Formats: sequence, structure tokens, C-alpha cells
Amino acid sequence: MLKQHLIAFVFVSCMPFLQTIYSQSLSSKLSNGVLLSNDASGKYAVIIDAGSTGSRVHVLHFDRNLDLVQIGQDFEFFEAIKPGLSSYADDPEAAAQSLKPLLEKAEAIVPKEFRANTPVKVGATAGLRLLKGDSSEKILQAVRDLLKNESSLKYKAEWVTILEGSQEAAYIWAAINYLLGTAGKKYSETVGTIDLGGGSVQMTYAVSKEVALKASKLSNGKETYIQEKNLLGTTYHLYAYSYLNYGLLAARAEILKVSRNSSHPCILYGYHGYYTYGDVAYRASAFPTGPNMKKCRAFVLKALKINAPCKHKKCTFNGVWNGGGGDGQKNLYVASFFYDRASQVGVIKTNVPSATARPLHFLSAAKRACRTKYKDIKSVFPNINESDRPFTCLDLVYEYSLLVNGFGLNPFKKITLVKKIKYKDSLLETAWPLGSAIDAVSSQN
Repeated sequence: MLKQHLIAFVFVSCMPFLQTIYSQSLSSKLSNGVLLSNDASGKYAVIIDAGSTGSRVHVLHFDRNLDLVQIGQDFEFFEAIKPGLSSYADDPEAAAQSLKPLLEKAEAIVPKEFRANTPVKVGATAGLRLLKGDSSEKILQAVRDLLKNESSLKYKAEWVTILEGSQEAAYIWAAINYLLGTAGKKYSETVGTIDLGGGSVQMTYAVSKEVALKASKLSNGKETYIQEKNLLGTTYHLYAYSYLNYGLLAARAEILKVSRNSSHPCILYGYHGYYTYGDVAYRASAFPTGPNMKKCRAFVLKALKINAPCKHKKCTFNGVWNGGGGDGQKNLYVASFFYDRASQVGVIKTNVPSATARPLHFLSAAKRACRTKYKDIKSVFPNINESDRPFTCLDLVYEYSLLVNGFGLNPFKKITLVKKIKYKDSLLETAWPLGSAIDAVSSQN
């Protein structure tokens, strides 16, 4: 009995001490209110996505096997601010300083002993590219100065850049293959990707070393279509090409141009208006009898420049080399506006992270859309945004034609429309910052 009282006395006496130890232990794992992982090993990466409307920071933690480790309840720490860097066109210093809050929060997440070896990369997109003169370069230099002088993270000048379309394409490819578990395997076991953005569309897939050595060159005669990428200890030769002006929003303008400011066979019956892209307004008026599928397809193919001269063995469209094909293109994951339109018109269910479909399904949806009057389109496709409704027929005809005539896919080929991929017990976005982080930590091995 005396022994039990003694144990109880010791325990009660030590409670304040134990609470202090627990509190110190917990506070050492808390940063910005985020409970950090118990595993402080492995590697971290900090990626800042400097978009046109705002800037976003992503902090990712990888273990020794380069598997993602949770930060708090998620597999990344994420924070966003507005406006974007391009809003500071006349004040580069202010542009750089706008990133400082994101940088400070990211540094607080990374344990102090890891910061010197944690890469911080800044990828700017369309907003900066559109600035006039040398404004964009001045902003980038100010950001480099900020990272060099005021950050404890690992910094290289070349890690602060405006992303080329082919770079973004390669990063999306890396992200998708990483999440699927095919990264690190031989090239023939990886999947290819098509990403349909607003201004451009990217095709990326891995090819054999033999194909890479014989790869066609770009129109400048110096660079090839192939880039080399090390991912999880495996070297890949990637065909990664970005078709500028063939993203969905840009393509609308290209397709409307074909009609030379007269009535257009892809516009829904009853709609008469304009479509503005790049500060240029294009007439978008329906035929008196409504859309004509045959003529609409002809206009789309003309905009794609399917019959442009091909200086290579085989081209996709607009005279671009197709990469040679092969096993790396056998399974395709198709993202962004392809996924969005498919989920909005019933090709796949809404809100599913991914689903399989065939290019032919886009044609079926296009036929249904093109038969629908503009006044009825909301009731037939309620999930389409109001500003997109007049172009529902045009968008779907374009997406089908891009896949089949542009990229040469069989109309019956199974493709995977993807927005998120399951990783462990979570669903992760297939966005380029994840691919950039994987590329950064892979190159450190």
C-alpha cells in the first residue's frame, strides 16, 4: 500500500515537469499552426507558383525513399496570396516583397537543419510573359535578389524563371507518373499526358533512347523536341511539346477567325454576340439554321492546320513532329479542360477524381450540344458556365478533333480523364508544382 502511495506521489509531483516536456515537444512540431510530421528526415522542396492572378507556395516533404510525408493533415503545406507578380509591373521590388510572407511561412515549415539543402523554385506563368519591355525580367531579378539575400533556403538563379510550356508539360508528366507509381520504372511502363489549358495544349510522353537520338529538331534547327529528365533514379527521354494558341480559349479565337467575321457553323442556334480573347473581339453568330457539324469540323481542322507542310517523318498538326509514338504513349492521361468539359456534359460523372472515356464520347456529346438551341443549353447542360454556353458545340467538336485528327488517336481508344489521383489515403492534384518538387529532390540524389 505504501509503495502504491509512493508511486502516486512521484507521478503527481512530476506532472508539471511532464506537461512542460510535452508542451515543448508539441510546440517544436507546430509551425504556423501546422502540426509537422514526426519524421524530420528525408528532403523538403519549396515551390512558388507565380500565376497571373496570384502567387501560391507549396511545401512538400519526402522521406528517404522519396515518398511523400504528411505535413499536418495533408501531403503539402499550401498558402496563396493576391495579386500576382504582374500587378507590380512598374515596381519590381514590390513584386518581390509580395512573396516574402509566403517565403517566411514556407521557411517556418522546414526544420532549421534542413533549410540550407531545401531547394526553393519560382515558376512564373502567363501573367509575366505578357508584360511589355523588360518588366518581367526586372521582376524576376528582384525575386532572385530576395531569395539570395533574405532566404535561408537553397537558391539558384536559374530556379527563378518564366516556365516554358514544355517545362510545365514535363512537370505535369512527372506528377502524374509519380502519383500512379510508374515513376522510376522503365519508360514503356509510364503513361503519357495531354494537358489542355486556356492558351496552349501540351503532349508529353517518354520515348526510347534510340528514338531520342534520332529526334527531329525544332524549327530553329538547334533544339530537339526531346528533353532529358531524371526521376527517382531513372533517366527518361521525354517528348514534351507545347502547342501555343491551341489551348481551349485560344483555339476558340482561331476557329472563329476562319469564318472571317461572318456567321459561324459552330455557334449555337439563337446566339449572336462576340468572343474576346487577348483584347480582340471575334464575332460569334450562329447560322440562320443553327450549327452544321460537317462545316464546323472543317473549320476546326482548318484552324488546327492539319494539312500544314510536314518536314518530319510524321506530324501531329501545324507541322509539328509527333514524337515517334511508342509504348510511352500507349496509356494516356488527359487533363484540365478535357476533364472539365467531359464532367460538365456527362461524358464522365461530375466530381469524380478520374474516369476512363473514349474520344468518340466527345463527338457524341458534341452532336447533342450542336442540336441544342442556345436558349435551351442551360437546361440540357446545367453545369456549363454561363460565359461558355454559346461555345459548347465548338468546344466539344474541337476537343474531339484535337484528339483524333490532331494527336492521331483512334476514336475508340480508352483514355483516362484526370483531375486528382489517389495517393495513399488522399487525393492529390496532378499540378506542375508537385512535378517540379519531385524533379528538385530527384536531382539531389
